[in-house]
Amino acid sequence: MTIAITATGNTLDSLVDPRFGRAAWFLIIDTDTNQLIEAIDNTAGKEAAHGAGIAAAAQVADKGVEALLTGRVGPKALPVLEKAGVRVVNDISGSVLEAINNYSRKETAAPQEKSDPASAQAAAQSQGQSQGGGQGCGCGGGHGQGRGMGQGKGQGRGQCRR
Repeated sequence: MTIAITATGNTLDSLVDPRFGRAAWFLIIDTDTNQLIEAIDNTAGKEAAHGAGIAAAAQVADKGVEALLTGRVGPKALPVLEKAGVRVVNDISGSVLEAINNYSRKETAAPQEKSDPASAQAAAQSQGQSQGGGQGCGCGGGHGQGRGMGQGKGQGRGQCRR
């Protein structure tokens, strides 16, 4: 399987870059051999004023990878990756080699999880994956009236900013 990982450097010893669109490097890895196929310097993403995530998503999708491991993919880049059939795994940290090994272990255990929807959902949550791009706005009518140690008497009223 071929995957992409965001990285701070161009080797397997590098750390996973927590950013996607502005990551320093994209490493293309063959998980069957744990070999680095290609290291892509993300100069466009680092220098772009806007649209770095979308450009990065297109660049990764063009490589034909099956999955992307990163810290976080933004809401504009996610649909581009999903449309290209790239599985996104967020909340990855540590070294690139550790991330590859952890991902490979989870992939070999995946066939057992797929038979039980509840365990598959739990596994997805443990990997930091989510479905949907919820961007709701909490519009509660809470009236904070706590009396803290600072002798202040908070009387704030929560308001929704849309």
